[in-house]
Amino acid sequence: VQLQASGGGLVQAGGSLRLSCAASGRTFNNYVMGWFRQAPGKEREFVAAISWSGGQTYYADFVKGRFAISRDSAKNTMFLEMNSLKPEDTAVYYCAARRGLVVARTLYSDYDYWGQGTLVTVSS
Repeated sequence: VQLQASGGGLVQAGGSLRLSCAASGRTFNNYVMGWFRQAPGKEREFVAAISWSGGQTYYADFVKGRFAISRDSAKNTMFLEMNSLKPEDTAVYYCAARRGLVVARTLYSDYDYWGQGTLVTVSS
């Protein structure tokens, strides 16, 4: 499994960005795909997840109402639409994949495959 994250950049507070994660190497019907982030000096934390087959979603409380996760099964691509960005959203964002159907798994160790990360910087 290969995961390639892209779409990060510099944005002002209140702005928006859309991250993409291109997945390859197998079919993902029995997988959950997720986004994590890691700010400087902090541990990697869960952001959102989506089940590839059913489209069920799960979000960390701090992004509910601001971020939206989705996937395009035909293109094997997952997205994270980020709105109303805050300086505290500044981090490297990673996409990840895990075997299974339960979306409410939020630990780093729950996930089997990781992409390389894309940097999001939100200026105040």
